[in-house]
Formats: sequence, structure tokens, C-alpha cells
Amino acid sequence: MHTDCPFCEIVMNEDPDAREIYRDTGTVAFFPTEPAVLGHTMVIPRRHVPDVWELDAHTASRVASTTLVVASAIRVALKPDGLNIIQSNGHAASQTVMHLHVHIVPRWENDRIGRIWPPESDYSEAQKDDAWEALREAVRGFRTR
Repeated sequence: MHTDCPFCEIVMNEDPDAREIYRDTGTVAFFPTEPAVLGHTMVIPRRHVPDVWELDAHTASRVASTTLVVASAIRVALKPDGLNIIQSNGHAASQTVMHLHVHIVPRWENDRIGRIWPPESDYSEAQKDDAWEALREAVRGFRTR
């Protein structure tokens, strides 16, 4: 646990304002203080993990399982038109708390969030091919480990 991490405080039951909806031996799910829409829920590992690059497979499995439970509960309780599952890493990706967290965001047609992806991109085929080849090569290196 990190004493200066607000999510570790929630894990340790030290945040009286946390609207917790689920807890098990590996994860906690709760509402953020400023939800994007009603029902917006975050899932965190109980162990302090700063981002996806520090995440081990066992903890990832626990977070994924809890994410499925919460997503199903949102579907039953709130009946959204859709759902976003978002996990951001680093400041450039808008991660503001450096404790891995997954946002589960119920979506309704014409909600206040709007589009989250640009409608199109202007990358050349050569740029796409370069990125494709670089990533294929990098993945090969990780698969052999």
C-alpha cells in the first residue's frame, strides 16, 4: 500500500466518502467522486499497481473478473444502451491516479460524454505499415519469453 495513494486509502477502508459497490480478496469496485455518468464505476486491484506495465497476469485476471461482474450488474440495474470499459496508463492517456484502475462507464444515446474516438484519421498507409511491422516485431519478442 502507498500512504499517499487515494485508491490505497479506499482499499484500506480509510475513505468514508467512497461509494463502494464490490470488494473481494483481490479487487475493489467503487464510484469515482466525479462520475462521467450515473453508474460509472471503477475497479482497482487491492495491491498497489501503478499501471498496466507493472501488472502481473494473476492480478490482471482478478481485475478482469471483477470488471465482468460489475459490467453485468450495470446492465441489469441501469439498463444502459451501451458500455465503455476504459483503462488509461500515464499522464498522456489521462491517468490522474497512479494506481491501475478500470473505468466501467454505462452509456446512453446522446449522453453527456459524446464520442470518445475521432471519426477518422489521416495516417498514410506507409505510417500504418511502419507501426504494424514495429508492433509485430515487438510482440514476437514478448511471446518467446
